[in-house]
Order: sequence, then structure tokens, then C-alpha cells
Amino acid sequence: MGDQKYGVDPDACRKIALSVKELTSLGVQVGIVIGGGNIFRGVKATKAGMDRTPADHIGMLATIINGIALQQAFERNQCESRIMSAIACDVMAESYSWKDALKYLEKGIVLIFVGGTGNPYFTTDSAAALRALEIRAEILMKATKVDGIYDKDPLEFPNAVKFDRVAYSEVLARGLQVMDATAITLCQENRIPIRVFDMFSPHSLRSAVYNEPIGTLVVGE
Repeated sequence: MGDQKYGVDPDACRKIALSVKELTSLGVQVGIVIGGGNIFRGVKATKAGMDRTPADHIGMLATIINGIALQQAFERNQCESRIMSAIACDVMAESYSWKDALKYLEKGIVLIFVGGTGNPYFTTDSAAALRALEIRAEILMKATKVDGIYDKDPLEFPNAVKFDRVAYSEVLARGLQVMDATAITLCQENRIPIRVFDMFSPHSLRSAVYNEPIGTLVVGE
């Protein structure tokens, strides 16, 4: 949503597309799991009285909207991409298949994964960890609006300390708010490192891929 309070910001989509295109030009294979919080948050709706399952279904549909918007940004910048959905929506997105996903990646096509895991009660973080496993990713990048993981919320506490490197176990033990426990545990069990960084910092995605000291790296002990 960029600097907007809600919705889709075309300029934010363009910046993401250009950053990803830079990676594909270097031969990097990229799969993107996209959320829908800029449009609808299921957890917030449940607090207003909506049942969790339909609330999460709405959130999944919101990710499809974002996926279409992002794909259009890729198309405008001559970067080939495919939308693959965990929920059936054939008119707007291809149904997810891990075998097809691997074939697309081998061809240098950017994949946009939407629909979460296809199930309620699972977050986009969990979907990202699951897709990372399925496409045999070397690293999971958590691209956010913050520049890493802190010991407490840096927006509320000016004295918050940023971690350059932290273990999965410490993230879980201290309840550090970076990804949900399911996602962290999946990555821990399968030894997939996680890098958390600010997506909109100049050249941040390229720096993250080159393992430069940006954001926070989550690894084993």
C-alpha cells in the first residue's frame, strides 16, 4: 500500500517489480508470497465478531487482488511472471502446483504465490515458509517496512536494540515479532535461513540476496 492507509499503491508495486527484475537479470530465481493486509485483515475482523474461517477466506481473496496488481507492474516493466493460487480461481490465477512452479523458476519466470496456504488459521508467513520448502529455496526473505528484528517494538521504544543475527530458538523463546511460530519452526526444522529487511530501502533486495549485512539474519545456533 506504499504510503497510503489502505489499498494498492501502483508506485510501490513498480518499485517491487524493478527490484525483482534486477535479481532475475542476475540469474536469481524468485518466488513471492504476497499478503492481503493492506486490504483486509482476518484477525481484526474476528475481533469485530466475524467467524475466523470466512474472515481468513476474505484475506485469501485480498492476496489475489494484490497478486494481480503486482503482476501488472511486472508486465509493465517487461518481467515475465505467473500468479499461482492455493485456492481455485482459474479466471484470474493458475492453480498452484509445485512441479509447475519449479519448471517456471527454471525458465526464469517470477512466481507470485497467492491464496496463502489455501486454509484458514494459517498466516502468510506460514505460506511463505511452506512455499520456500516446496520450491527448494536457498533463503526466505521477509521483506517488510522495518529494517530488521528488534528486541522490542522500535516504533514504541526508542531504545529498542536491533539484531544483526539471531537464532531461530531465540526468536521463538523471546516471542520476537517477526514471523509466526509455525513459519519459524518450519524454517528451523528444514534449515532455511530467513533474512528480515526493509523492502523499500535502496537496493535492499539485491543486498539481501548477496548476503550483505542488511536487516537481520535468522539462522541455527
